[in-house]
Amino acid sequence: MATATRRTTAAADWRALGTSVRLVTTDPTLLDSCNLLLARHLAEVDAACSRFRQDSELVALDQARGRPVRVSPLLAEALAVALRAAAATDGAVDPTVGSAIGALGYDRDFRLVQDDGRPIRLTVRPVPGWRAVTLDRATDTVTVPAGVRLDLGATANAWAADKAAALLAEAAGCGVLVSLGGDTAVAGEPPAGGWRIRVQDATGPVDETPAPGTYATVSIRSGGLATSGTTSRRWRRGAHDLHHIVDPHTGLPAETPWRTVSVAAATCADANAAGTAALVKGAGAQRWLAGLGLPARLVANDGTVVTTPGWPACAPAWSGPEAAA
Repeated sequence: MATATRRTTAAADWRALGTSVRLVTTDPTLLDSCNLLLARHLAEVDAACSRFRQDSELVALDQARGRPVRVSPLLAEALAVALRAAAATDGAVDPTVGSAIGALGYDRDFRLVQDDGRPIRLTVRPVPGWRAVTLDRATDTVTVPAGVRLDLGATANAWAADKAAALLAEAAGCGVLVSLGGDTAVAGEPPAGGWRIRVQDATGPVDETPAPGTYATVSIRSGGLATSGTTSRRWRRGAHDLHHIVDPHTGLPAETPWRTVSVAAATCADANAAGTAALVKGAGAQRWLAGLGLPARLVANDGTVVTTPGWPACAPAWSGPEAAA
């Protein structure tokens, strides 16, 4: 692949939804207009799905006390994705973890959570379970039992990336990559050689190379790729070291042999749900992912790396924009 071809992409980086945003287009002249469309889309997602905004649709469901509520098509779609992920993972990814993760202290923007070291008492308590939530897509009506709080953290960003990539690719007529906190979706005609994505075990800026042995750069041409892990969103409360991957069976941070799991799938939402579920499933995760035919890279707590069949081969080095997952 010629160097000139590789440099026909352009990238923009900023923050939204409490995380990093990276947009790459194969037509540099369309980057700014695509970025404006992306900002509008993410603002709509935030207003619908945020659990940290008191004026969001999702938080308003807390006040419904078990009554059916008509929601926007956007929130209804996000809830449908979350419930589908719960069914596909046998409940390992469950949107009814809202109260559990709030009890762990993750009840505001993560940058504020890190500054709060007050002790907490950990109690084993299974979450209510996704089957308690009813969604009627014909009327976009949702019923959440009284006392149940929803959290869409395991699916919403990845779904938003999928939706944005498809929207921008159709509007601009070029190839588009959208990465939200490492949840990466691509659409449209890819660059020659595919989209380069750096899979890393420690969160960091895309323009900073991680320490040796903690990353791999792969190439994909369609779909999505996401990394779930226990290393990036960690905090301490009293004597407890905590992370944001909650085991629905206990309501506590998952005890897992893996520090990160990266998955490639037909959509970023599927990839992220599978990666999160793998962390919860623990020792059986590699077999579970392989049984589903999902290419994955699992990094154990001791740094050992294992992959499932189909995991993308490492991409050759080049100087153009890439994304981190």
